[in-house]
Amino acid sequence: MVGDQWYDINGVWTGSATFLPDGSLIMLYTGSTNESVQVQNLAYPANPSDHLLRKWVKYEGNPVLVPPPGIAKKDFRDPTTAWTTPEGKWRITIGSKVNKTGISLVYDTVDFKNFELLEGVLHGVPGTGMWECVDFYPVSKVAENGLDTSENGPAVKHVLKSSLDDDRNDYYALGTYDALNGKWVPDNPTIDVGIGLRYDYGNFYASKTFYDQEKKRRVLWAWIKETDSEAADICKGWASLQPIPRTIKFDKKTGSNIITWPVAEVETLRSNRVEFDKVKVNPGSIVPLEVGSAAQLDIMAEFEVDQKVLERIDGSNGTYDCINSGGSAERGAFGPFGLLVLTDNGLSEQTPIYFYIAKDAKGNFNTFFCNDLTRSSEASDVHRLMYGSTVPVLQGEKLTLRTLVDHSIVESFAQGGRTAITSRVYPTKAIYEDAKLYLFNNATDISITATLKIWQMDSANIQST
Repeated sequence: MVGDQWYDINGVWTGSATFLPDGSLIMLYTGSTNESVQVQNLAYPANPSDHLLRKWVKYEGNPVLVPPPGIAKKDFRDPTTAWTTPEGKWRITIGSKVNKTGISLVYDTVDFKNFELLEGVLHGVPGTGMWECVDFYPVSKVAENGLDTSENGPAVKHVLKSSLDDDRNDYYALGTYDALNGKWVPDNPTIDVGIGLRYDYGNFYASKTFYDQEKKRRVLWAWIKETDSEAADICKGWASLQPIPRTIKFDKKTGSNIITWPVAEVETLRSNRVEFDKVKVNPGSIVPLEVGSAAQLDIMAEFEVDQKVLERIDGSNGTYDCINSGGSAERGAFGPFGLLVLTDNGLSEQTPIYFYIAKDAKGNFNTFFCNDLTRSSEASDVHRLMYGSTVPVLQGEKLTLRTLVDHSIVESFAQGGRTAITSRVYPTKAIYEDAKLYLFNNATDISITATLKIWQMDSANIQST
């Protein structure tokens, strides 16, 4: 859609589609008016038989929603997909804030043209600032498949997600939804929306999910911003990308987080599999993996650490900070160790993805999953960041990692997708045939054993018709 009306002339922003019972489709989207007021508008597909839905017709009565009293004109955006209420109405939530408290407003409707604002909010968290691209959906506690947005019941948890305008990260929390009153309560207030878990601990923002009713799954889309200069973006003529779509499931093993994982269709791009079985990597060493060009890869890796050594060595510090540490070059007793992707022959450019195990004085372990971009490029206009967080590792589990490498995008998933990190990198030497892959172990006290399956990845054939 193009901003061509007074109610969206300054921007056609995030919207969400909803399937109606008769199979028709409607879209609610945010428009920025000629006076820069954020309003919600209604649109219909111009040709419902066009499976790409390339043209839309805007409702003649737009806007259908304007900021309510007490909400600033620029703090009212990004309506969700609608779900049904016990009374048979449709319900949506919209992101906003009051002072520094991020909130999600709740509206009911029967026709998507007239709306009723419910008292209070779906949820709010002090200190989190403006909530945008709010998402709200159910996940099953027992089944593997995804759920339609209107599903509810005792076997269901509800995910509330917000993109925080203040720090440009996507946060979520699991909780319980009270459909009668239009309220949501987090399972654990200490990791509430905006102060706890994230979909992805790297370059990943403004995400939205949809329910794929054909394959019974919930699919996550997002945005990867550029971290080089504006001048470089102007020179190449475009900016920003999307990560690989991901499925979302409830983690039945931990019961406290979701799992994100690349959609199965990505595996159709695999070719030329190479396997490495039980490769030992000693402390302070690097092992090359001969896979040809490492510019487009799908990597599945398992890492084993000698538990006897972990138990024998005394612990001193049970925590670690991926972002403020010395990165992959800072050596500890039990880490870092993992992969060097998009690395040139001279190791001058490298993008490490790694685990770090911390042990406190009482013998408790914490595992961290990190991505270090400080040596990812020799370009002068690139922000070289470090990303990461903890990852839950249950008793008896090996450390597992999947990484998708696509020239300048690296998407990594630890422990089956409990923690994910996406990076935008700008290699100047580690490109095409000169991109190489290595195992590394910069721990001081442990050796690791790695088993890997690695595929070359073909380019997707995108059909536009």
